[in-house]
Amino acid sequence: MGRTLAIAAVAAVIAGLGAAWYAGRPGAESQFAQCSQSASGSDIGGPFELVDTSGETVTDTDVFTEPSIVYFGYTFCPDVCPFDVSRNAEAVDILAERGISSTPVFITIDPERDTPEALADYEANMHDKMIALTGTPEQVAAASRAYKTYYSANKDGTDEYLVDHSTFTYLVLPEYGFVEFFRRDVTAEQMADRVACFVQNS
Repeated sequence: MGRTLAIAAVAAVIAGLGAAWYAGRPGAESQFAQCSQSASGSDIGGPFELVDTSGETVTDTDVFTEPSIVYFGYTFCPDVCPFDVSRNAEAVDILAERGISSTPVFITIDPERDTPEALADYEANMHDKMIALTGTPEQVAAASRAYKTYYSANKDGTDEYLVDHSTFTYLVLPEYGFVEFFRRDVTAEQMADRVACFVQNS
């Protein structure tokens, strides 16, 4: 399966799960309908164990203590990830200006190169509130499966390989779990508006 087809398939799965969730969860449609512009679903997200930049194992409940803007990427990404992560960090700052505290979360899909030490530098450079997470390949794969993300390393025998991956950003609320995803064409201001809507209606 090519990269474009694989990412399109992931989007279709997310949309399909979201339609089923909104149809089947009492009260959810009325609670968040005015906030969502993307299908969201209770089958997306879930428990995980990963490793933070201090080398400590953390769980999803340790990480998601307030509204969290979550992205799966990798630090060696030459263009897409820096843009998306910077956009997410800007949304966090806009929300802070509106009195809403939130956390940008970065989960690597390249644990071989993204060690806790490497992620510590990335975390510090991207945002002072960022939580960057890695883990064993098995832990990372499990977190990726939970959020229905796609990634595939194009290893070429060097340390400069690229990783194809989906580029959705996820909104997770502590009391509700995953509630929304954002595509790359959403601006920081638009993201902040939608996050604020979810927070105010939660």
